[in-house]
Amino acid sequence: MIYITGDCHADFSRLSSDNFPEQKGMTKDDYVIICGDFGGVWNKDTESPRERWDMEWLESKPFTTLFVDGNHENFDRLYAYPVEEWHGGKVHKTRDSVIHLMRGQVFEIDGRSFFTFGGASSHDIQGGILEPDAPDYKAQKKKLDMGCQPYRINHISWWAKELPTQAELAEGLENLEKHDNEVDFIVTHCCSTSTQDLYSGGMFKPDLLTDYLEKIRQIATFKKWFFGHYHDNRNINAEEILLYEQIIRIS
Repeated sequence: MIYITGDCHADFSRLSSDNFPEQKGMTKDDYVIICGDFGGVWNKDTESPRERWDMEWLESKPFTTLFVDGNHENFDRLYAYPVEEWHGGKVHKTRDSVIHLMRGQVFEIDGRSFFTFGGASSHDIQGGILEPDAPDYKAQKKKLDMGCQPYRINHISWWAKELPTQAELAEGLENLEKHDNEVDFIVTHCCSTSTQDLYSGGMFKPDLLTDYLEKIRQIATFKKWFFGHYHDNRNINAEEILLYEQIIRIS
């Protein structure tokens, strides 16, 4: 069995046995996929007591938790985990059964093929990105704290790696080509430019990643495309599904 859901932001209560009773019939060979903004790896330098509790709680679940990265992850720490091969693609394991599906990979899971590509542009940075080692950092932060515009702090609450490198973009295209540009499912955090426009009515601007996913949308054959990021549950069209709190079974 494979289930999929949207952003968690380190709140995994939807995966409790009360909220997700289907897990009672699952094993570690069954999966729950999170479409980015996992949030379980967030503390600045090392795993915090809260993170450790969350990861051990997920590890204790009967199923295996899989996630693509979003834009609200600590990429310094996430990318510091060893890269391993798992079901045909590259992963980081935060625990044996809590697994980050890396960008541009194709995985064979439960007889289905998945193309994964995490990341997204943060939409909550109207106040800018502060550099903690800047001489006027404290003054800037105090000023922003008194206002109403959201801001982020580099390497503390924002990371440039929220958007992919050229190497990740190229690897994704290469891996898709190895599979004749055909997979059963695509799992991302944000979506293609045209899908984003359709959903938001032009509210969100295109960027490097949405334009890349637009290219994927044009060249790839797929049955369903699942994504998060926009904090809504909606079928954009017959193939593309936006998820937030909802958990749905796909296999």
